[in-house]
Amino acid sequence: MTPSTPEQALTELRAGNHRFVTGAPKHPNQDAGHRAAVAGGQHPFAVIVGCSDSRLAAEIIFDRGLGDLFVVRTAGHTAGPEVLGSVEYAVTVLGTPLVVVLGHDSCGAVQAAREGFRTGSALVGHLGAVVDAVSPSLLRASRQGVDDLDGIIDVHIAQTVETLLARSAVLAERVAAGRCTVVGMSYRLAGGEVRTVAQSPAPLPAPAAPADPALAG
Repeated sequence: MTPSTPEQALTELRAGNHRFVTGAPKHPNQDAGHRAAVAGGQHPFAVIVGCSDSRLAAEIIFDRGLGDLFVVRTAGHTAGPEVLGSVEYAVTVLGTPLVVVLGHDSCGAVQAAREGFRTGSALVGHLGAVVDAVSPSLLRASRQGVDDLDGIIDVHIAQTVETLLARSAVLAERVAAGRCTVVGMSYRLAGGEVRTVAQSPAPLPAPAAPADPALAG
């Protein structure tokens, strides 16, 4: 059954990533029968706004198949108008309950932007647009005293989550109504696992463990 709530969708993604990391993938929804079943329409349970890095194939690292994920990829998961429009299409027209910003360690786009930002050198062609899009994250990391590359990448993932919500009233309204959740995740290239960097709305705290009657009094 396709997950229909943000919580179900996030649980499904995490379960798929666990299968991938442990070497026990199911490769669901990749057979000819499912291909025919989804030919007439799609109902993806998650939008993945990911980096274009060739090692970051969402359907593989989350162990999913055809029709499961609505994937939008740019260098450094930068979020321009086309990306925002694609996300809005998924959450409004397709009813997708979860949006994931997916970054990764050792991101070349963020590294190039950091070097360009430090040296002031202009990049060739449209690469400058990537630097411009990442620059707010570099400034934010600097204000927070974050200087290592992977720390800056975490800041950039969180910044992208905030950018999506700030620039898309449609998405922000869905989140406020409890119909959608936006999560920022970072992927480890060597290990294969994802971890949560940011989430809106913030996850509820875990319930306190019941008191042990033997310790009372």
